[in-house]
Amino acid sequence: MTGNAHSIVRVQVLIEEKEREAFRQAAEQEGKSLSGWMRESALDRLEATRADSKITSSADLRRFFKACDLREQGREPDWEDHLRVMEESRKKGRPVT
Repeated sequence: MTGNAHSIVRVQVLIEEKEREAFRQAAEQEGKSLSGWMRESALDRLEATRADSKITSSADLRRFFKACDLREQGREPDWEDHLRVMEESRKKGRPVT
């Protein structure tokens, strides 16, 4: 490598075949190689875990939400579900009249 202090190393990652296909399809949709997509995903996750990370740009905000999506399981309830749960909670907290 000329003029570059960084060295490139190869890392082997063991994944299930179905995960590999899902990752490959996601990479293809973004126009990236599988290794490039995985590297970028890992860097995004690393950045999101840093305690000193601050959201100061729209790119930071996108990384934050991407990290949240990776961390969380399931799906976000619909707004109507939230409203129903809040109303049920209010009813349970009211004294009987």
